Amino acid sequence: MCEKTSRRSFVKGTLFSSAGLALALDSQGRAQETPVAAPPASPNALGTGKIGKLEVSRLILGGNLLTHYTHSRDLKYVYRLAAAYNTDEKIMETLAIAEQNGINTLTIHNPEHPMSVLRRYRRERGGKIQWIVCPTASPEPDMAEYRKQVEELMKDGCEAIYLWGVTADRLAAQNNVDLIVKAVELPKEFGVPSGVGAHSLDVIKLCEKEGIAADFYIKTFHHHSYPSGPKEGEITGPHNEFPGYWCANPQETTDFMRSVKKPWIAFKTMAAGAIQPESAFRYAFSKGADFVLAGMFDFEIAEDVQIASKAVASRQDRERPWMA
Repeated sequence: MCEKTSRRSFVKGTLFSSAGLALALDSQGRAQETPVAAPPASPNALGTGKIGKLEVSRLILGGNLLTHYTHSRDLKYVYRLAAAYNTDEKIMETLAIAEQNGINTLTIHNPEHPMSVLRRYRRERGGKIQWIVCPTASPEPDMAEYRKQVEELMKDGCEAIYLWGVTADRLAAQNNVDLIVKAVELPKEFGVPSGVGAHSLDVIKLCEKEGIAADFYIKTFHHHSYPSGPKEGEITGPHNEFPGYWCANPQETTDFMRSVKKPWIAFKTMAAGAIQPESAFRYAFSKGADFVLAGMFDFEIAEDVQIASKAVASRQDRERPWMA
């Protein structure tokens, strides 16, 4: 009698086999097993830049895969697939692999369960990876809830904080400079670098115009040369109105960021998986990003570190001086 296979056991088995190896066909059409994971990269290959007093690896681990927020467009099952693969144990394995390959920093927002896993990683595994975290609380005039979340992050040993891009986009659209200023100044009370995230370039423009004392920016940045990318004339509003891009005008971003004298962490450089890392990282670093923030599964990290290291080393002709 055949053993019954549950959906959970099927997914688990499928993930195990796909994470460990990939099937390729040789010239005669025969199946071959090809390892997915690259050999470990040199821990010093990436190099670092400074944000305040922090030494930050040029490639930063994105928290989206650890929180299972995958930006998978209309492929709704991918969120559950990521959650099934990235268990708590797998998250801690991923953090360890990142550190082994020279990534010393991650960026994440602060839902409770992923934060509890990060705390466990430090407490139980001796993890040293640095945290750059954006509180999800919305800044209000009294800043009570925002302050509460910042204080909790400080107790956990968070090394830097930034205003969540979703929030900053909204506040900039409202021209609410006062709340952006408060959100930037609050973490500085605790002696840590404080930055601003953004999908819209208008956020960075406003901060620079108003002299807001952000220590760094986290801004979306990718080219549009991919099949599902926006074509000329298709962009009529923010990215959530055309869910195929996260950087509305990369050339405008490139041009404006040349005048910005603060460290720039570029994120969504692969347009949520639509652009290969070789193209994405090369483009981001050559156009002026000081760091690239990338969501990576454990088996992607070593290869992505090698790719990022080459992009950093080969781009002496950057269009913007290193600001970190």
